[in-house]
Amino acid sequence: MRRNRVLAAAAAGMLLGGALTACSSSSGEDGPVTVKLLEYQKARADVVRDLVPKFEKAMARQGRDVKVELVADALTDDQFRTKITQQLHSGTAPDVIDMGGSNVTGMAGAGYLLKLDDYLDKWDGWGQYYTSVKDGARQPDGGFYSVPHEASVQSLFYRKDVLKRLGVATSQPRTWDELIGRLKKIKARTGQAPLVLPAGTAWGGGSWTEGFLPLVAGTGSTFYDAESGKWTLRSKGVSATFGLYDDLIKAGLLPVRDLQNPNPWEPTKYEKFPKGTLPVAAQGSWGWKYDWGPDGAAPIKDVRDKVGTWDYPALVPGTKPYSISGGGFVYSVSAKAQDPDAAVELAKWLSSGEALARQLTTVGAVSPRKGLAGTAPYKDEPALLEAEAKLNSCTQPPLGDGEDQVSQAVQSATAKLLSGKADGNQAADAFAEEAKELLGSTRVAR
Repeated sequence: MRRNRVLAAAAAGMLLGGALTACSSSSGEDGPVTVKLLEYQKARADVVRDLVPKFEKAMARQGRDVKVELVADALTDDQFRTKITQQLHSGTAPDVIDMGGSNVTGMAGAGYLLKLDDYLDKWDGWGQYYTSVKDGARQPDGGFYSVPHEASVQSLFYRKDVLKRLGVATSQPRTWDELIGRLKKIKARTGQAPLVLPAGTAWGGGSWTEGFLPLVAGTGSTFYDAESGKWTLRSKGVSATFGLYDDLIKAGLLPVRDLQNPNPWEPTKYEKFPKGTLPVAAQGSWGWKYDWGPDGAAPIKDVRDKVGTWDYPALVPGTKPYSISGGGFVYSVSAKAQDPDAAVELAKWLSSGEALARQLTTVGAVSPRKGLAGTAPYKDEPALLEAEAKLNSCTQPPLGDGEDQVSQAVQSATAKLLSGKADGNQAADAFAEEAKELLGSTRVAR
C-alpha cells in the first residue's frame, strides 16, 4: 500500500487548521514576505511545523524577512487533487504545494506550476540529486516543475524466517520461473497463496504503480516514449506481464479472493504478511516504516531480522533482476506565487540537510540526493540507507502524460484475470483497447 494512502487514512477527518487559501501577499520587494505552504497529511504537517521557525531564522541571518504560514488541511489524495486543482485554476492556491510527484505532469501541463529550471541550475544542491530521481521529475517538455524531497525503491519483500523454516531458498531468484518454483514449494507446504502483487480495481492506483508497472518496466520493451509523448500498448513486455499474472493465478500463487476485497491491502499486507502466512509481497521502501515498522499499520517484531528484499527477477530473456526507482512527494510552486524567489527558497531549504533528514525519517522515505547518510536522524535508518544505495542502479519506470488512463486500463484488465473472465492474452488485448480509448489515438504509438 502506498505510504500516501496510509498517511491520508490516518489523517482523515482530522482538520489540522487552516484551509487551501489565497496566495500570500508581500508588502514590497524590500519588506516582509509571507509564503504559504500546503501540507495535506498530518504526519508531514507535524514535522514541517517544527521546521518552519528554523527556516525563518535562516532567512533572517541572510537579512531577509520571510515568514511561512503553514496551511494544514487534512485531505485524502482524491480530495486534495480536486481541491488544489480548483484553487490553482482560480489563482488562490498556496505558494508552495507538497504533493505526490505523479500530480505534477497534469498541473504543469495546465500552466499552474512555476518552471524551476533557472533556480535549480543555480542551486548546488541540485547536483547532488540521483540521476534516477531527476529523470523521474523531468516533465514532457524537458523542464522541472518540482523539487523532489523523497524517493523510494520498490522490490519484493519476503519473510526470511518463514522461508528458512519451510526449507525454501532465500537467495536472489534470477528469473520468475525460479521464483515461481519456490512459491509452489511454499504453497505445497502451507496450502496458501504465498505472493501478493497488487491487481484489480479494489487496489486502485496501486495495481498500476505497485503491481503492473514495476513488472513491465524490467522487460526492456518501450512502454512510454517521452520524446513523442506516446504509449506503446502492445509489446512483448506488456504481453509477458499479463502472462505472468495469469500464470500466478492459475497456479494458485496469488490470493485472488483477498485481491477482490474492498481493501485488499488489509488481509494481505496487514494480516497475512505479518503473520507469515503470505511470505512474499511486492512493496516499496516505505513499508519498513509505515507498514511493518514499530509504529506502522501492522508492526512485525524484529522486522529487520525477519524480513529481507529481493530485486524483481527477470521476466523475459535478455533481462536481469532489478529494483524500481519510485518517486515520492515533491515541492512545487504555484505559477501565481506572489514572491516566487522566497517560495523556491523554502522548497530548497526543506529539501536539504537536517530538514530533509527529519522529513524522510518521519515518513519512511529514501533520500533523493547524496550526502545525507551522516545526517541525523536519517543516518540511524539502515533500511532506508540500504534502499538509497540502490538508486544509482534502479530501473526508472516509464511514466508520462496519460498515466491515469493507463492505470485505469490496467486495473480493469487485471480484474478480468482475477475473476477468470480473461486469460493473459485476452487481458492484454482488453488493456490495449481500453487504454487506447481512454488516451485517444494521438497519444498511442502506431
